[in-house]
Amino acid sequence: MFRLEKRPMPSRVWIVATPVIAVILTMIAGGIMFAILGQDPVEAIRIIFLDPLFDERFASFSRPQLLVKAGPLILIAIGLALGFRAGIWNIGAEGQYIIGAICGAAFGLAFYPSENPLIFPGMVLAGLFGGWAWAMIPAVLRTRFRTNEILVSLLLVYVAEAILASAATGFLRNPDGRGFPGSRNLSQHPGTDNLELVAGTGMHWGVVAAFIAVIFSYVLLNRHLMGYQIKLAGQAPRAAKFAGVNPTRLIVLCLGVSGALAGMAGLFEVAGPAGQISIDFNVGYGFTAIIVAFLGRLHPVGILLAGLLMALTYIGGELAQLMLGIPASAIQAFQGMLLFFLLALDVLSNYRVRIGREVAA
Repeated sequence: MFRLEKRPMPSRVWIVATPVIAVILTMIAGGIMFAILGQDPVEAIRIIFLDPLFDERFASFSRPQLLVKAGPLILIAIGLALGFRAGIWNIGAEGQYIIGAICGAAFGLAFYPSENPLIFPGMVLAGLFGGWAWAMIPAVLRTRFRTNEILVSLLLVYVAEAILASAATGFLRNPDGRGFPGSRNLSQHPGTDNLELVAGTGMHWGVVAAFIAVIFSYVLLNRHLMGYQIKLAGQAPRAAKFAGVNPTRLIVLCLGVSGALAGMAGLFEVAGPAGQISIDFNVGYGFTAIIVAFLGRLHPVGILLAGLLMALTYIGGELAQLMLGIPASAIQAFQGMLLFFLLALDVLSNYRVRIGREVAA
C-alpha cells in the first residue's frame, strides 16, 4: 500500500531534478503519442530537439528564431513568476500581451508615416501601459471586492481577443489593404520597426528587454526587501502579515509588473516578428509562459533556460509539422505534457512515497 508522507522541508534534490525528469518523461510520452499517429518517435523527437540546432539545412534559419521565440516567453514568464512566488495567480498574461500589442501599435500608427526615432520608445511605453492597465482590472477587483484573480484574468483573455479582432478589421485596419483585415506593417516602416540589432542572430529589443528582466528580477528577489516580502507572502502568508507585508500593495505590484512585461512582449512582437495587428496575432505565448515559469522553478536563471527550451519546441514543432505532417494540436499536447509531468513530479519535492500501512500512534 502506497502513501504520501509530508517532508519536514522540501527536498532540494527533487527541486533540481524535477525539471530534468519532466523533460525526459515528456520525450517518452510524446514519442508514444507520435507512434500512435503513425510516425517514427525517435525521428520526431530528433527533429523537434536536435535538427533546429545541428542540421545545417535548417540551422541558419532556426538558430536566430530561437531568440525570437524565447524573448516574449522569458519576458512574460519573469512577470508571472513574481506573482506566483507571492501566491498571486495571473493566468491572463495572454490578454495583457494582446492589449499591449494593440496599444503600442496604435501609438505608432497614429504618427504614420513619420519616421521620428522617438516613436518606437513611445510605442514601448504605450505597450507597457496597456498590459499594466489590463492587469489592473483583476488587481482592483481582487483587492476591493475579493474576486478570484485566476478567473477574472483568464476571462479577460477572451475580451482581449474580441478587441484584437475589432482592431484588425476596424479601427486599426490598413486603409490601403483593399479590405483585408490587419493593420499596416510596422516592421517595414522606419520609426516603428523592431528589427535585428545584430544581423543573423535574432537579437532585437524584445530579447534585450528579456535579459534585462532576468537580471533585475534576480536582484529583486535576492537583494531587495520587496523580493523578501514576495517570497515570504508565498511561503508563509500568516507570517507575512505579522512581518508587516501589505497584501493589497503586493497584489497590485505583482499583477502590475506581470501585466507590464506581458504588454511589452506584445509590442516587441507586433513591431518585429509579427509585423502587424492581425486576427491571428496571438499564438499562445501568454499561456506557454506559465509552463516556462514553472519549468524554470520560478527562478530567473531557470526561466531563461526554460524559455530557450520551450522556444526550441516551437521551432522543432513547426519543423515536425512540415517534414512529418504531425498535426499542430499534437505539438501543443506535447508542450502541455511538460507542465503535466512537472506538476506531477513536484509532489515528490514535498512528500515522500512510503510503502505499507501507517502505524497508529
